Parts: sequence; structure tokens; C-alpha cells
Amino acid sequence: MVVAATGFFDGVHLGHAKVIELLCATAKAEGATSAVITFWPHPRSILRQDAGKLRLLNSLEEKEERLKALGVDEVHVVDFTREFSKMTAEEFIRDFLIAKFGVSTLIVGYDHRLGCKKTGSDDIVRIARKCGIKAVRVGAISDSYNTISSTYIRNLIETGGIERANALLGYEYTLKGVVVPGCGKGRQIGFRTANMSLYDPLKLIPYNGVYAVWATVEGKTYKGVCNIGYRPTTEDGRGLTVETHLLDFEDDIYGLDLTVRFVEFIRDEQRFGSMELLREQLLKDAAEANEILK
Repeated sequence: MVVAATGFFDGVHLGHAKVIELLCATAKAEGATSAVITFWPHPRSILRQDAGKLRLLNSLEEKEERLKALGVDEVHVVDFTREFSKMTAEEFIRDFLIAKFGVSTLIVGYDHRLGCKKTGSDDIVRIARKCGIKAVRVGAISDSYNTISSTYIRNLIETGGIERANALLGYEYTLKGVVVPGCGKGRQIGFRTANMSLYDPLKLIPYNGVYAVWATVEGKTYKGVCNIGYRPTTEDGRGLTVETHLLDFEDDIYGLDLTVRFVEFIRDEQRFGSMELLREQLLKDAAEANEILK
């Protein structure tokens, strides 16, 4: 027997966690395996003309890790194609979930839609029961502003609301990449930064500005201050950069993996009249980040 939930689960946020909590509890009560059946790539990247604008809260690897951390026994990743998208909700439940995965109970999120007709959660429950399996619908979970959703959290991250986004995710939003050479201006003013090339080009990059962060390299975690933006003071024409200054750390880490966890937004990106004024502000930023991370 398999108790399953299905969906994209971008961010694996607190709303998703509520679904997973019920999934695991139901599986335990029924002596069944708990499974999440998710998709890759995102359906919008296949079906929508604006697919190029899509950015995600999790890489596929991060999503699988978070689902497993919440106690799910199995995570199945289904290749989402145009042909796959043509199934109705009934076909998906009967011919895919039941026939392929042996699903006996389906856990349904409050806003989940399924199949080519975008069948809503109430109808999904009805169809599942028609197909001979149990179905349980999970209610919405909200903060004081809005119903928690991946879209809502993306909007927060894109507008500087990283603290509220973290609260709704249930963890600190994270970027992962490799440290690459920069323009060298930080070194010249005594404020070295690690410039990151992201591993996943579809990861959502937070709003331009300065953040207090935790930075992990070679298994060790350091306080840090991260700047995201276009370097308006140096005007080096390198495009958008993500660069992190690790506090009390001076080693050369070019070519190494770097993980940055965003804790709190400090200030907007701004242009300074000289490199000395920039250095003074960077020192203030580092001091503020140090206080935040205490």
C-alpha cells in the first residue's frame, strides 16, 4: 500500500509541510509507504510562453532533500512533457497513480489542481474515491497577510522580504554555487569577496541589495555579508553578481563549493562617489551583519 501526495512542491514550504505531515501520519496509521510523486521540469516551462522568466525556490536536488527530511519514504520524479500534460485528472489517478505506483490513499493540498482541465481539489477527492482509493483534502495554511504559496514566497524574495519568506519556508533561503574570480576590486580595498556562479540557473536570486548571511565552505560555516547587484560604484560591466564577504576569513577559496543562507536584508544596492566611501559602507554592513548573526 502507498499513501501519496502529488505536485511540484517548489520550496517545500510550511503549506507543503502540512501536506507531508498528514501524508506520513496516514501512511504510519495504515502501515503503508509514504510517497511524493513530483514533476520535473516545472509544468510552466513546458506549457507557458513566458517560461524563460520562471525561477524556482529549490533545485531538484534541494526539493528531494527537503521532502526526505520531512519524513517521506520515497520521492518519485516524473518527467513532465506535453504528452503527459494531456491526461485528465481521472486518467492520472487511475492509469498513473494507481496502476504505476499502487497508490491506495491520496493526500490532496487545498489548492491542488490536476490534469489538462486543471481539476480542483474538491473534484480530485471525488474522482479518487470513484477510482476506488481513499482521498483526504488538507486545508489552507496562512500567515497574517496571505495564504502560503510558492508564488507568494517568490514575490517576497524578489522584493526584499527575505525574513518573512524564511518564516514561511520554515528554513533560510539558500543559494549554492562555485567560487569564481571577480574583478579584484574588493581585494584592493581590503574587503575580499567570494563571487558565486550558481549551480542551478533556474534558482531565484533575491532582490538586489546587502544581506546578513551564513556562508558554508569546506564544511565550515562563517558569518557573512552578501551583496547582490550590478556593482554601480565600480561599473565593471560584469552583469548581476552574487558576492559574499566571509567575516574573519581570508583564505583563497576559488573553485570551491559555497552555500549561502540568507538571514536578513540590510540595505538596498547603492552607488558611492569613491572606492573609499564604498569601503566605509562595507565595513558598516559587516558590523551590522555580525550583530544580526549573534
